[in-house]
Amino acid sequence: MTNAIDILRAGNETGTIADGSLPELTVDEGQSLLLQVLETYRMGGDKLAGYKIGLTSGAARDVFGPGIRPFGYILGRRVIADAGTVSLSGIGRLGLENELAFRLGTDLSGANVSAADARTAVEAVAPAFEINQDRLLGKPSRGARVADNLSQWGIAVGPFSDPDLDYEGLVVGLRHNGALVQEVAALGHIDDHFESIATLARGLHAHKRHLRRGMVVFTGSYTRWQVGSAGDYVGDFGALGQVHLNVID
Repeated sequence: MTNAIDILRAGNETGTIADGSLPELTVDEGQSLLLQVLETYRMGGDKLAGYKIGLTSGAARDVFGPGIRPFGYILGRRVIADAGTVSLSGIGRLGLENELAFRLGTDLSGANVSAADARTAVEAVAPAFEINQDRLLGKPSRGARVADNLSQWGIAVGPFSDPDLDYEGLVVGLRHNGALVQEVAALGHIDDHFESIATLARGLHAHKRHLRRGMVVFTGSYTRWQVGSAGDYVGDFGALGQVHLNVID
């Protein structure tokens, strides 16, 4: 899989992975390949900021099969502060998703981690954006989509606060230059966040990886928006607050 690792690394930097350049992969094969790519980043000095768990919400939920929840990684150099800036020319096919960022106050690992364990481990939550890069061209296999880090490019994170929150009562909006372009109610839209974190911890454990104190975890999208123009983007999470991102050409 050495050639596939090189293709994925190059695509992550250029924003494009040609149709057919990756082999047909199962989800499990893609997950293992993703971790091999991550190790090359870490060997090169990149820091691991945390993980995301995918396919937990909306139309994407269960799209690979009932209960299949692949994970991806978040690189430290691609954590953008609130009101930070990214460029369309630098990323290319840019997507934004309103998500919650959970910060761990203690390590979390094991084959039997529960939602209650996850809630105990979480010390804070913040409004956030997942910044996606649509790199794969054509019709890639499911495993190739996982190996490509589920299109993850980076994150923007707003202020953290106490995680005791009515998550089901959230109504989350996305604004572009002040205009509301999308709004999603949480109820029935997204998996329980703490169960998702527990699922992630169990999945990582199976690959001899662990969630560590200080890591951030993203648990799934509310809005999904393909960014077609520059401007000021705001993720509005009601009582939890807002996250801001400036997109330039």
